[in-house]
Amino acid sequence: MAVITHRARYTEIAQVLSRHGLGYLIAVAGLDRRVPLYRRLVVPSEVGDLAPPVHMRLALEELGATFVKLGQILSTRPDLLPPEYQMELAKLHDAAPPIPGELVREVISEELGCAPEDVFARFEMVPLAAASIGQAHAATLADGTEVVVKIRRPGVVEQVEEDLEILGNLAAQADRRWPAANAYDLVALVDEFSTTLRGELDYLREGRNAERFAGNFVDDPDVHIPRVFWATSTSRVLTLERLRGLKVSDTVGLEEAGIDRRLLAERATRVTARMIFEHGFFHADPHPGNLFIEPDGRIGLVDFGMVGTLDEDLRDRLGVLLLAVARTDADRITSALLGLGMATRSVDRVALQRDVKAFIRRYEGRSLGEIKVSAVVNEIFAVMRRHRLQLPRELVLILKMVVMTEGMGSRLDPQFQLGSVLRPYAEQLVAERLSPVLLVRRLQQAGIEVAQLGVELPELLRRLVRTLDRDLDRDKSQLNIRIDNLDEAVARIEKIGNRVIAGAITAALIDGLGGLVASRGAGRKTLGAIYATGAGATGTLAAYLGWTGLRGGRKRRQLPR
Repeated sequence: MAVITHRARYTEIAQVLSRHGLGYLIAVAGLDRRVPLYRRLVVPSEVGDLAPPVHMRLALEELGATFVKLGQILSTRPDLLPPEYQMELAKLHDAAPPIPGELVREVISEELGCAPEDVFARFEMVPLAAASIGQAHAATLADGTEVVVKIRRPGVVEQVEEDLEILGNLAAQADRRWPAANAYDLVALVDEFSTTLRGELDYLREGRNAERFAGNFVDDPDVHIPRVFWATSTSRVLTLERLRGLKVSDTVGLEEAGIDRRLLAERATRVTARMIFEHGFFHADPHPGNLFIEPDGRIGLVDFGMVGTLDEDLRDRLGVLLLAVARTDADRITSALLGLGMATRSVDRVALQRDVKAFIRRYEGRSLGEIKVSAVVNEIFAVMRRHRLQLPRELVLILKMVVMTEGMGSRLDPQFQLGSVLRPYAEQLVAERLSPVLLVRRLQQAGIEVAQLGVELPELLRRLVRTLDRDLDRDKSQLNIRIDNLDEAVARIEKIGNRVIAGAITAALIDGLGGLVASRGAGRKTLGAIYATGAGATGTLAAYLGWTGLRGGRKRRQLPR
């Protein structure tokens, strides 16, 4: 039905891909019928003799807003694309013709209830910039405050929704036709992209993001986040304080303004580090155009449509990876990468560990300050890509942001060492992971999760057996499974499950008590109280295990043969 509904757009996509010699994508996406075979096999002369990555960029530009955004996001995914495609897609410019003045007036009147001249003391109809989703206008409030007013492009939501539905269908087709698509789980990637793009369409969400950043940096005099003016903001119109300053890439202008470029590089890196390691909420599009250097040296951030969050679980796993890298432990790095990465097929752990060891050997004996972080990150991505491991989106964005920060710092100060600036934050994250308090909290959480699994296991088994019995019975050509004395079997499994749970918690407590004994961070009284409680719990559980083991053994001997 969707194919019929969007027939014209499907045909347009197929023709654009064909025109740029991307016939293989037409085949795997199930668009074969929309373009003749001879058109799929030949690169037409009108696009010239260009490299495949260039054709990819040109095709995405021609297909409009949704596909440009898709290309921009793919350019930040070194775990999915090789460097030559990343570099080319990074050139995608999100530019579009300006929205006509009468449509701008119409949007403001519909959203704010008045014409622009009745809302603002001054409103420039010629936009500061025009992009595929919206455009920005300079304006002045009644009190003289200079602002930037963002207007969402009329009709863009409908176009994006159509394209997202099409992309979802094409991903599902490719998943069935192309083994590589299945390995990278294209359907999940499109779902992730859809969530990100829909978030960028909602200006209220962007305003809330800006306020959250402002709250996070309220104690930092070196950072300026623009104020949101909610009285003149809706989901289609966003009014923000206007920031003025130099672009971070304007090194000559910075020099003439007397701004210390070395200090600026350190400040910008500190802002990045605080977002990642302290706040767990970061700007996911920190390119130079979204960063201003104000006359007083403050760093101004703009454009909060794309953000990332680092939850406690991902933060914890990042700590595991950092600790493993710090110890140059290939086995632990391999485990950390497997823990972080998502794979739809089995991974050859031996081959992965071999690649990790080769990667480590290149950096052995060098301090963090001597290492070019971007080179390390790119090697990690290359290893992940080789073994078809996908990283969580947030971690990819973090690593990409770190690479961009290092590049910016190096342009500002040729002697800049990102590793030296990041080191205290990374060490703090590792120290938190090793703290006794966090260890006890992990043990508590693990105990709760294992206990919950034990409670749910018997019912899950009953459901599984009932489902298998019902489904297999419907098709007599397949094997019928019959289980006698099911209740007795489930009861035994439940008892075994309880003992497994008790054993797991006992082992965790023993491990935790060992860590507490080795710790020097806690006070003697506090440590003694925790140790006594833990030892008591461990002893009780151990006694339970022994009693159930003896009791179970006697019962088994009494069972009829």
